[in-house]
Amino acid sequence: MYQVVPGGAGGTITDVIPKQKHSKDTRPLVGAGVIGLVLVIAAVTAWCYYIASLRKAELLKTQLLDLNKDGYIIRNQGGSIVFRMDFRSGTLDLDSCSKEGELLSCGRTADRNLNFFIETVRPKDTVQCYRVRWEELVPDIPVEHAMTYKFAHWYGGAVSAIQHWPISISGQQAPKPFVTSDIYSNRNEFGGILESYWLSSNATAIKINNSVPFHLGWNDTEKTMYFQARYNDSPFMPNPGEAPCAELSYRVCVGLDVTSIHKYMVRRYFNKPNKVPAKAMFRHPIWSTWALHKTDIDQEKLLAYAANIRKYNFNCSHLELDDRYTSRYGDFEFDTTKFPNASAMFQKLKSDGFLMSLWIHPFVNYDSENFHTCVERGLFVREPTGRLPALVRWWNGIGGILDFTNPEARDWFSSQLRSLRSRYGVSSFKFDAGETNYLPWKFSTRTPIRDPSFFTRRYTEMAIPYNDRAELRSGYQSQNISCFFRPIDRDSVWGYELGLKSLIPTVLTISILGYQFILPDMIGGNAYLNRTDGNRVLPDRELYIRWLELSAFMPSMQFSIPPWEYDNEVVEIARKYTALHQSIVAPRVLELAGEVLDTGDPIIRPLWWIATGDETAYKIDSQFLIGDDLMVAPVLEPGKQERDIYLPTGHWISYKGERYDIKKPRHLTDYPVDLDEIAYFVWV
Repeated sequence: MYQVVPGGAGGTITDVIPKQKHSKDTRPLVGAGVIGLVLVIAAVTAWCYYIASLRKAELLKTQLLDLNKDGYIIRNQGGSIVFRMDFRSGTLDLDSCSKEGELLSCGRTADRNLNFFIETVRPKDTVQCYRVRWEELVPDIPVEHAMTYKFAHWYGGAVSAIQHWPISISGQQAPKPFVTSDIYSNRNEFGGILESYWLSSNATAIKINNSVPFHLGWNDTEKTMYFQARYNDSPFMPNPGEAPCAELSYRVCVGLDVTSIHKYMVRRYFNKPNKVPAKAMFRHPIWSTWALHKTDIDQEKLLAYAANIRKYNFNCSHLELDDRYTSRYGDFEFDTTKFPNASAMFQKLKSDGFLMSLWIHPFVNYDSENFHTCVERGLFVREPTGRLPALVRWWNGIGGILDFTNPEARDWFSSQLRSLRSRYGVSSFKFDAGETNYLPWKFSTRTPIRDPSFFTRRYTEMAIPYNDRAELRSGYQSQNISCFFRPIDRDSVWGYELGLKSLIPTVLTISILGYQFILPDMIGGNAYLNRTDGNRVLPDRELYIRWLELSAFMPSMQFSIPPWEYDNEVVEIARKYTALHQSIVAPRVLELAGEVLDTGDPIIRPLWWIATGDETAYKIDSQFLIGDDLMVAPVLEPGKQERDIYLPTGHWISYKGERYDIKKPRHLTDYPVDLDEIAYFVWV
């Protein structure tokens, strides 16, 4: 209701009735509005944060790899996780990360600066690779990544005293230097042939860069392998003048199947031989004096050994005179007491059709006449200051070890070998040792080396002039030395610890590491005291026969304990399998050896090579292939004249003439294999 009252200028004022105060009943509506406004603001904030998170997540993806602050995962084309790596040396600050093209980089962890990147590389349509690098900027901080191995079966790395295929990890091991070692005397270390390369059954491979001060550990509870780079408490050394800032860099590649990804990695990252050794090394057995005579060899025993090879009608690639033909280790003159007329002995052996090889090593013991010469000329590896030669202990005493980074030491050693060749007509040498465990923990060389195993590489280079028939037992980046590589001495036992069962896993591992010309050590093992099944003088007869049968299907055969030390039946079995090796195995191996020069593909192959999606084939360690079409299944158990055999899909004919045309894999249970037989099948 309005009320008119007098106003100025003849106008009127319209007055509104005053508003009434809100009652207590309207206050909840105001609170609800405030709360609603807050919720709207929160929702908008959450949405913005979500969008930012999506953008960050997209930023931290590169192809099939997802990065987070604690590590990364890689998926295959089907979306399944095939590789996982966790960061153990720090947590990435994701706000420091950026992406430019295929390069994803980060500049900080939670507490320090660093250089980190992952770069995607597409070398071919069927392979996806990632370059990963974590570089510390502060000295003496180790870098450690932990690879989960539970997604697949893994192969490669190094030979070991207890060899399994695939790799079998037990217990826990803090990261230790990944360097070559003599596993006969150091059975918990890595072996004399190694490469920082691993391959998995889910078509994933990892190759650690050679520049990394690499240490390897593991934990079977966590199912992880620890990849660590460090310089502190380590034999690895930074380059002169550089701060000891650790860098872990490597490549991870994912392919369609295990065989094709391995072929890619070998062609891309491994050295390859540039020639095939002498064909006779593949066709005829090598005969060594070692297991039979050990260091008690002399002129009379050597000539008698050679005479018996001819008497029992065996062929011989060459005859190997092993330890010990000199008076002192480090001498290059024959011991005239044991070899009163070495020149006449070599002439006799030559006239009888024998080529000769001599055992050699990198040590000069302190009682050798050459020790003083080597000290004066600075030919030995030295202690860390470089002022004094380092004394080292090896299995035959104490002395110096030649520094093969020193051109003078190389020339001196080479001149000694040339002298033996010219004086006695020696055809080649068995290069023993070469592992880094015979170096001091800290040492210096004429040419500084960051990686101790590079010493192994330098030693193997000494075999190049003799690689037609040379034999090496250690190797690191040495595939192009182009000679035969031999696993460390085997014991005369049945098991996986340097025994008969270890042969196939060891040969397969060496093959995967790129070494294809393999000499699988002496038939029957080395008959060492307390490490021999049997009467401790000779290996067990059955063991010897089964070892002989398996060796006949290897690239080369080597006798030391001769078959005539047993009986006529063993001699006949030996004749049978040396003939089979020459007629069936050697031609196929030589054909494959020629292909190795171009491809690097293994001569001795695992079953999964032709059965890439077969879970059972991934685990078989007692059968193998020669090429793609000859499968071998030896008996490796004492007292057995039968075994289970796994046949992959295909058309097979057994050595007995049985035909198997199978469209899916097949188990042959308790397949009979007599003592003088070895089961093998040809794919037709």
